[in-house]
Amino acid sequence: MIYPIIGMAIGICIGIIMPDLSVSPDMAKLLATALLACLDSVFGGIRATLNKKFDNRMFLVGFFSNAFMAAIFVFVGLRLGIDLYFVVLITFGMRIFQNMARIRRKLLVYKPEK
Repeated sequence: MIYPIIGMAIGICIGIIMPDLSVSPDMAKLLATALLACLDSVFGGIRATLNKKFDNRMFLVGFFSNAFMAAIFVFVGLRLGIDLYFVVLITFGMRIFQNMARIRRKLLVYKPEK
């Protein structure tokens, strides 16, 4: 659990140190979809951990393959002149909200006292 917190702290520090970092609009679409794909994997990993079904190998493969496929999908859409990144954003957005709902249900399930 400490590694994600350390990674987030490093990312925040980099963002504070380099505030003038800019990304082109096309790269922003790729970055946004890859970020959502990775977040989907993270929330899926949290859900799997709560269900005691977490597999590190499955998580890593899903994490990188989701980000890679999302970026490829958006790249091909940009080359064809079609806004396919909307499809990726909607798909991963829906999956993130579904995972969050399952996590919430798991954490907040009502257990009456006996």
